[in-house]
Amino acid sequence: MSDVELVLRSTRVITPEGTRAASVAVAGGRIEAVLPYDSAVPAGARLEDLGDDVLLPGLVDTHVHVNDPGRTEWEGFWTATRAAAAGGITTLVDMPLNSLPPTTTVDHLRTKQEVAAGKAHIDVGFWGGALPDNTKELRPLHEAGVFGFKAFLSPSGVDEFPHLDQDRLARSLAEISSFGGLLIVHAEDPHHLDAAPHQGGPKYADFLASRPRDAEDTAIAQLIAQAKRFDARVHILHLSSSDALPLIAEAKAAGVRLTVETCPHYLTLTAEEVPDGASEFKCCPPIREAANQDLLWQALADGTVDCVVTDHSPSTADLKTDDFATAWGGISGLQLSLAAVWTEARRRGHGLEDVVRWMSSRTAALVGLDARKGAIAPGHDADFAVLAPDETFTVDPAALQHRNPVTAYAGKTLHGVVRSTWLRGERIVADGEFSEPKGRLLTRNP
Repeated sequence: MSDVELVLRSTRVITPEGTRAASVAVAGGRIEAVLPYDSAVPAGARLEDLGDDVLLPGLVDTHVHVNDPGRTEWEGFWTATRAAAAGGITTLVDMPLNSLPPTTTVDHLRTKQEVAAGKAHIDVGFWGGALPDNTKELRPLHEAGVFGFKAFLSPSGVDEFPHLDQDRLARSLAEISSFGGLLIVHAEDPHHLDAAPHQGGPKYADFLASRPRDAEDTAIAQLIAQAKRFDARVHILHLSSSDALPLIAEAKAAGVRLTVETCPHYLTLTAEEVPDGASEFKCCPPIREAANQDLLWQALADGTVDCVVTDHSPSTADLKTDDFATAWGGISGLQLSLAAVWTEARRRGHGLEDVVRWMSSRTAALVGLDARKGAIAPGHDADFAVLAPDETFTVDPAALQHRNPVTAYAGKTLHGVVRSTWLRGERIVADGEFSEPKGRLLTRNP
């Protein structure tokens, strides 16, 4: 213990074994030991006594659209990672689309990494993209360290990232499974979307009807069949439709290598409360009804749904018009995800240990970072969020750190104030004050 530089002490530390009073010793940016609360502080170490604030492992958000380079007026690494840090997130994985170029070749990955270097306030990894014409690029991208590959089964919304039909999906999945990779999928069936009514205009009910549940359900059934065919690892992105849950549970029970995420907005917002014309609530698949939300929470509790991530997908305010058909679809939620989920979780009888499992340990495991991230345990990176779980705040869009002050949570009162965030034993934000960027660029390879 002679190398310990820092000890964080709290009456409530969330560890893999449960919540307890403890002192967490940090050396060289890693957790050296989790000690009894009243352990002596090693000579030369600094003590940070957190009182009754809760010490959590830093959150790991594996679904973030940073959009940098190319659409940096929408978002960028500097602003996105500041927002994440302010919300207790210490690691994010950037999606391959909405930037120009998209992360679909090794050269494009290098461009993305060069732009991110020096701007990241937290650790950042990268997904690659699976397109109809880039199958030969998948293995080189895997070897270059992307954490897996994103694909759409319906149009993505940007021309440079076309979707996969079932034949191209099979081709990509065969290649990815050949080297043990992971495919992550936006699962909505284009035929069901085309057949749905498309009225346009400001009414949320019309937009909801244009993205029916059966579009998700059909795409997920097709995806499960392909995963079974190739014995491939497949992850379903941003599950919205509760109707798909029995199919998912059956596939998991049968040994299909399937994981599933949902998002804070599906767990905390409902279709019934979305005002007409309020396209800050628009996302695809959409926010559905309260009864649907109840079933998503039940699926989280029983493990049918594995984890919760933001799908932070921002744009400039002018793209959020009052016409739901043409407005950009995406929710900006990095800074608020922990508080939003915790507010609803506590109302439903869940504890912070559950939130940590859904938003830190399981997301770290999804991308193979669970030996380093997602737990307060010896050998892990000393990444922490310090949370006052009973304090509340009211969301002011102008006070958020992401680039454009648009949020579906405006005016909402949330529980859980992040006092400070720590990355490898260094405090990177406290009381709204940020350090210089200390984040590293991560790869799948150790």
